[in-house]
Amino acid sequence: MPRLFFILVMVALSSCTQLYYKAQEKLGNEKRDILVSRIKKEREDQEKAKEQYRTTLEAFQAATGFQGGKTEDVYKKLKKEYDEAAERTKKVSERIASIEQVSGDMFKEWEKEISMVQNADLRSKSRVLLRDTRQRYSDLLRRMKAIEAKAKPVMKAFEDQVLFIKHTLNAEAISSLKTNVAKMDAEVQGLIRDIEAATKEADNFIASLPMGA
Repeated sequence: MPRLFFILVMVALSSCTQLYYKAQEKLGNEKRDILVSRIKKEREDQEKAKEQYRTTLEAFQAATGFQGGKTEDVYKKLKKEYDEAAERTKKVSERIASIEQVSGDMFKEWEKEISMVQNADLRSKSRVLLRDTRQRYSDLLRRMKAIEAKAKPVMKAFEDQVLFIKHTLNAEAISSLKTNVAKMDAEVQGLIRDIEAATKEADNFIASLPMGA
């Protein structure tokens, strides 16, 4: 029964995806256009996540200078920043999944269309173009996946500190941040650099993507 349910769900999702593509085609948007749009949105999501990671880190750094007051207020501030970062991270992952879906469908369609070309020379050139585009896409996807993976320990470090402060709610817990903030800073700065590099690679991929893909 579970296997049958899974199959039915996948069939339903596939049908919805095909209907979406057909609707987009009526608007003049091919799979290439959808892919470019999603990569641009992923770039925007990564930029927002990058800024939120920086803001969250700054909130933790500021908390190390706690000089008295309500520790609960400090916790609420850090929790708010962490939640924002978690939401941004989730959006980046969801966008990557949507990119993988449309790129897979685009490359399948491309391969099918190449098989329909009778001219051997044109067919060969199309295959070379497909191979090169797929390689550049693989490089871009690998970089996006690397950012996704690198964000996990950063978010976990944020979460650990927030939970520790929540469970104790005292000045000593907040002062303990000082021993971990330096490591958190190094991890966040490394993540930010990777996001900036991914942005450039996304721009290069979009510029190199053939118009007829």
